[in-house]
Amino acid sequence: MSLIIQKFGGDALGDKGKGRRSDDSDLSGASLHVEKFRHVAEIARATQARGHQVVVVVSAMGDTTNRLLRMAAALSANPPARELDMLMSTGEQQSIALLAIAIESLGGRAMSFTGPQVGIRTDSVFGRSRIREIACDSLKRAVADGFIPIVAGFQGLTEEGQITTLGRGGSDITAVALAAALEADMCEFYKDVDGIFTTDPRVCRGARPIDRICYDEMLELASLGADVLHSRSVEFAKNYNVPLHVRSFLHDGEGTYVVPEEPAMEDIVVRGVAFNRDEAKIAFQGVPDRPGIAAEIFQGIGEAGIVVDMIVQSSAYDGSNDVSFTVGKNDFRRAEDVAQKLNERIGARKIVTDESICKVSAVGVGMRSHSNVAARMFKALSDAGINIQMISTSEIKISVAIAESELERAVQAVHEAFAEDREFATMEEKTN
Repeated sequence: MSLIIQKFGGDALGDKGKGRRSDDSDLSGASLHVEKFRHVAEIARATQARGHQVVVVVSAMGDTTNRLLRMAAALSANPPARELDMLMSTGEQQSIALLAIAIESLGGRAMSFTGPQVGIRTDSVFGRSRIREIACDSLKRAVADGFIPIVAGFQGLTEEGQITTLGRGGSDITAVALAAALEADMCEFYKDVDGIFTTDPRVCRGARPIDRICYDEMLELASLGADVLHSRSVEFAKNYNVPLHVRSFLHDGEGTYVVPEEPAMEDIVVRGVAFNRDEAKIAFQGVPDRPGIAAEIFQGIGEAGIVVDMIVQSSAYDGSNDVSFTVGKNDFRRAEDVAQKLNERIGARKIVTDESICKVSAVGVGMRSHSNVAARMFKALSDAGINIQMISTSEIKISVAIAESELERAVQAVHEAFAEDREFATMEEKTN
């Protein structure tokens, strides 16, 4: 008998995603929520009926968390972090109780648990806490007694008894952490998409589903803009060797498995193409060419709490060079102010900024063993008339910064450049 952790997000439970229509007219606006809870309950019950043990992790319904944050912001421009965590944790508590009721109504046995009740202990950083340990005795007893435990994602408890939340992607992290602690056979993520694709189908018609992808590739794609899984949850899964399965709650499709790297995966040069619109560029032009300048720039940016993404420094000429870097758009104005203040000491000729850029990335473990990958990608962009402003690489990825207005053409061009590789051809045969 295998143990499966099933994670359902807000789209599966609320009114943001696609779902079945309801005839419960007397429930008015709540009818879609009710029908979605029934549908999720049916999935969990069907899994148990196939002989598996099941633990379900849920998020808050639809837009609940954002709605609560808007209400807090209307009351205070700077609400206390402790009270925000207390407030936001209530959304998941609604979901666990409603889903447990739905399963019981179908003849099953279910029991709801908050994060603190299952023993999720965290550090004391409100709003973005990290899990320190999980005591799973209560869950193990419930599963052994034939119950389907319904666990609130996103929340935990400090040693001092304070409720905390895990930050962005927190419910996904809860699911993977429980899978690791319980030594589950699989952690399933139910989404409103069919799985992981070679790129976003809304941007590129040629996007194809991926049947298997390794942790490193998924981690790169997630960190580079693919939003199906959060990068922290993928990193957790890799560290604890938890197999992940991304599938749709709308139908019983096969979806995508995220697993340890397999030898055959290196035969595939590029697994996927990701993009990120949340980029802005700052460039120090004509920086004096002397030791310590780069350290001074990025120490100042770091002390301001600003995360830097891509960095490019040109070769020195005439006693000066250029230093360019990108930050998230939300940090752009603050980074620009810090840069101007830093330049009073550094003495660059000028600072040039650009908010209208984006990042496009090709990812694949096959880059380790195949040559000419960068040339193919850059030629595809050149043939499409797209100018590359910045380049960064890792062992399994190549990223370029380009004008945001050219994003869709760039994604299509890079995707098509590797469409004849084995992975793309294999997937196309499967879909025909």
